[in-house]
Amino acid sequence: MVNPLNTKATLFRSFHAEGELLVLPNAWDACSAVVMERAGAAAVGSTSAGVSWSLGRPDGQRLTRDEMVAAVGRIATAVQIPVTADIEGGYGPTPEDAALTVTAVAAAGAVGVNLEDAPGADGAPLITPPAQAERIAAVREAAVAAGVPDLVINARTDVYMAQVGEADGRFDLVLERAKAYAEAGADVLFVPLLLDPGTLTRLVAEAPLPISVMAWPGGPTVAELKATGVRRISVGTALAQAAYTAADRGTRELLTEGTYETSVNSLNVFELNTFPHLSDE
Repeated sequence: MVNPLNTKATLFRSFHAEGELLVLPNAWDACSAVVMERAGAAAVGSTSAGVSWSLGRPDGQRLTRDEMVAAVGRIATAVQIPVTADIEGGYGPTPEDAALTVTAVAAAGAVGVNLEDAPGADGAPLITPPAQAERIAAVREAAVAAGVPDLVINARTDVYMAQVGEADGRFDLVLERAKAYAEAGADVLFVPLLLDPGTLTRLVAEAPLPISVMAWPGGPTVAELKATGVRRISVGTALAQAAYTAADRGTRELLTEGTYETSVNSLNVFELNTFPHLSDE
């Protein structure tokens, strides 16, 4: 019998095909995911930072596996579109840890994962390529065992984020990791902090995997990034930041001016209460 979750994973995988571009907003709870689905998103990703903030934690591997899986489950239950989970560094250093995490997020309804190669052991900025490749292979095996063989592994490398090595050598380091991760079973290469169009165009041409990037204000537009050949654009913490910024501004206005203009044109209570897929259960 066909696993319905793998059918959704196959659909999500198709969004990364050559000639396609997936623009992926990042949710931090069930209602934010529903807002994104209602706005027309074809899929939604979780943001570990947004989930952490919603639980009163700073970002940076501060969640437990159970907390992250619970958040992903709430998001996946609330929407009908595919959900990919930010599983940070896998919630443990070993391939077995990463496999356990993927087994859990698949059970929670995720059809994709982001797996980071940072931080490394003993103070190193990154996990070594062979060690990360072992973790990716374990994740693929876990997905197959969970009945979701088409689960999309978005292998994140923090070469640029962590400013590893000399600036002029980082492209080659990313390419080395792309090759190792592809051989291990990754589907997409995610390179946060790389947004230079020329470098991205070259990476698209030379890497064995589709390229995913993280956009932010002041960087290239979606159209400009599409022109480089990248196949996936996410926004990381941006939408969660915007939501918390609105709360900050509204509170300051309330306490200083005694007015409520920040909330003008907001989604109203009746809209929020009648969003599809939200329930009292």
